[in-house]
Amino acid sequence: MCSGEWIGAFGLTEPNAGTDASAQQTMAVLEGDHYVLNGTKIFITNAAYANVYIVMAMTDKSLGTKGISAFIVERDFPGFSIGKKEKKMGIRGSATCELIFENCIVPKENLLGKPGGGFGIAMKTLDGGRIGIASQALGIAQGAMDETVKYVKERKQFGKSIGKFQNTQFQLADLETKIQAARLLVRMAAYKKDQKQSYSVDAAQAKLFAAETAMEVTTKAVQFHGGYGYTREYPVERMMRDAKITEIYEGTSEVQRMVIAGALLK
Repeated sequence: MCSGEWIGAFGLTEPNAGTDASAQQTMAVLEGDHYVLNGTKIFITNAAYANVYIVMAMTDKSLGTKGISAFIVERDFPGFSIGKKEKKMGIRGSATCELIFENCIVPKENLLGKPGGGFGIAMKTLDGGRIGIASQALGIAQGAMDETVKYVKERKQFGKSIGKFQNTQFQLADLETKIQAARLLVRMAAYKKDQKQSYSVDAAQAKLFAAETAMEVTTKAVQFHGGYGYTREYPVERMMRDAKITEIYEGTSEVQRMVIAGALLK
């Protein structure tokens, strides 16, 4: 993977375990020198192209989250297959598919960490991933702003460019301020991670604010473009569709608020 020859994927989400990641139903049963996995994962990024997958599965349901373990599953393991590819609203350049385990044989040594340590691994992975999604959201917002500034300078109505109207200026000023605030939150979270400091709350704040900023900026970018914004002649409609997922994956905006509030009130 470090050489770029292999691509990895992360298998946590299930049909009945989305925001409630603890409700895992994929089972892993130890049989001699291997585990047998049965279950289904959904909405898995890179699923169609990955060579190796980190998969969460229940090894002891009676223990709740402490009964979830992590496994390294390679693409050619018997009993493992890729399911349907999702037809998504946005981020269509990213393949999102199901993972299907039907008596999938996974060698005992492919247990990642200790039995029952999977939930902790998953949560740490999500913390880091949230900085990545926050960065994605920030980039989308900045791209939409760049396109909008260019458009309002060129588009003329009532004898002057629409960028000359105070309503346009005030809205752009507010959006630009939010973009810059999001940038600082993202950088703070990334800095703390880089310095090996605690960053879970910072990642949640960055993702929450950047994602909601991206959705607001792209929605208003379409509005500034008017009817043209609703067509594929301009990129802002794609940016709006791409922005929405940043409020959902790697933990919804509601989950981020739970993380932030939980840290405040503990």
